[in-house]
Amino acid sequence: MIHPNVALLLALVLALAVPGSALTPSVVGQPAAPPAAPPQGVAARVWSETEAGGSAELLILLTDQADLRGASRFATRVEKTRYVVQQLRDVAARTQPPVLSVIEKAGAPARGFYIVNAIQTQGDRALVTALAARRDVRAILANPHTANALPQPERPIAPDLPEAPSAIELGLTYVGAPLVWAMGYTGTGIVAGGQDTGYQWNHPALIGAYRGWDAASASHDYNWHDAIHSSTGACPGNSAAPCDDHGHGTHTMGTVAGWDGASNQIGMAPGAKWIACRNMDQGWGSPATYLECFEFFLAPYPVGGTPAQGDPDLSPDVTNNSWGCPPAEGCDLNIWDPTVMRLAIEASRAAGIMTVASAGNSGSACTTVNEPIAMFDAVYSVGAFSASTGNLASFSSRGPVAIDGSNRMKPDITAPGVSVRSAYPGNSYASMSGTSMAGPHVAGAVALLWSAQPLIKGQIDFTEDVLNQTATHVSVSATCSSDGWPNNVYGYGRLNIAAAVSAVPTGTAVITGVVTVASGQPLSDVLVSAVYQTATLQFPAATDATGTYTLTVIPGTYTVTASSAYYGALSVPGLGLADADAVRQDFTFNLRTWLPRVFR
Repeated sequence: MIHPNVALLLALVLALAVPGSALTPSVVGQPAAPPAAPPQGVAARVWSETEAGGSAELLILLTDQADLRGASRFATRVEKTRYVVQQLRDVAARTQPPVLSVIEKAGAPARGFYIVNAIQTQGDRALVTALAARRDVRAILANPHTANALPQPERPIAPDLPEAPSAIELGLTYVGAPLVWAMGYTGTGIVAGGQDTGYQWNHPALIGAYRGWDAASASHDYNWHDAIHSSTGACPGNSAAPCDDHGHGTHTMGTVAGWDGASNQIGMAPGAKWIACRNMDQGWGSPATYLECFEFFLAPYPVGGTPAQGDPDLSPDVTNNSWGCPPAEGCDLNIWDPTVMRLAIEASRAAGIMTVASAGNSGSACTTVNEPIAMFDAVYSVGAFSASTGNLASFSSRGPVAIDGSNRMKPDITAPGVSVRSAYPGNSYASMSGTSMAGPHVAGAVALLWSAQPLIKGQIDFTEDVLNQTATHVSVSATCSSDGWPNNVYGYGRLNIAAAVSAVPTGTAVITGVVTVASGQPLSDVLVSAVYQTATLQFPAATDATGTYTLTVIPGTYTVTASSAYYGALSVPGLGLADADAVRQDFTFNLRTWLPRVFR
């Protein structure tokens, strides 16, 4: 139930997410004459399930959502994440209590989210009607639990017969991972997150990369969360340690970062660390379980704890998502809501956390990238090809995204996804096929790229641009509403991480300076930004009380701009820097820049 102490508002809203609390039905009476159609903003499934005294599990999307555009003022992934988490928490704390009060009076349970300003509850027609009438409620959505059609092993692999190959896995070699390792980059310093069916954390190929393992003992706090709170499967609800009751999750994480230290070289980034969240119970998930995992990744918290204890400094840098949320699972994408899942993705992107998602296995038809989360623009979506032939897999979903009318190109890129050998529960290994297997190759590739040049960690626009432009380009002829390159079949082409790493300059350079007015007075809180030559990469910093700023950048050519709300903007183009360069660039504002802004 909801604690009445308003003084503890923020802790109250976030503490509603105690993992051990289960939602139970509440009946508060039926309206005398229900309308034939649901009120605007109420999902048809919710209206149907609450007929004749029925009860439905609900996701209540609130009208007010956080403005996260200010995150672009920060240069590092950690700074971005801290800002985003604070903005999201503030909005949830300010706007959720009145809605929670209505739910409390109805005797219903509640769990408040902040990554999206939403509340999970369960109730009858009267509660739905009361909430739908509120101006601070945008939509009332269903939260059904539905099975994902997940890939299965192509043949059983006995635990005592690991079938270790004599060479690196074919898919890793195809995309150039061993060439990157030879350069000295294995993913060190990068943390990958995975939400899936769970994970065998102590698998020989995974234990060394698990962030919760220090080579002597395990600590799962901040490294593992179970969004499944009740289960009849092999993994109990609220599992205190990572557990996989299916095998899919273990397999995908093996491709991201797996290596047993010997001949089982299965992972793209064996030097990276990983953390995880279980979002499916034996393959069954729901929008709420996915949101819970995204929220955990934004600010991980201890096992058995609450989001109020979350630490954004411990967030992963990139997440792998080899799952989908189809209409049958509540992501029905009608005109008033594709927003719950989309907002969660956009919050993660604003925080500098790159979301990689498998495109889906509904090919070979066109317009089959049609489900969250792969369909969203803020997600980097991955199709599958065979590392043996280079040909696109027949099952790989194609674009364009037609279901929302955007016709955006998808997938973004393709990676090996046919007969991919990776880790499997029981200390074994198995081969599986699906875009589920392709996505982890790209998540691992991001780890390699960011370990090679840490200054671009969290710079998602630039990262996508590098991966796109260095992919092995594949043209098509009049296929799936696309022609040439890029296209709705291969996206920008086949992943080539060796080319991507080679395309980004290593090393660092420094730009520093002072921003003043003509009289010499320093200006504080002026945003100074160095925009890289591709225009998709920028390094921002604000001046301090002495007007001083410092930008640490990768070598290259920049346009440096100082922007003031009062004085306007001054720019210096063509500033070239090599590795280890340190240059000074001062800015002086005068009346000619200030007066037009005052009197216009």
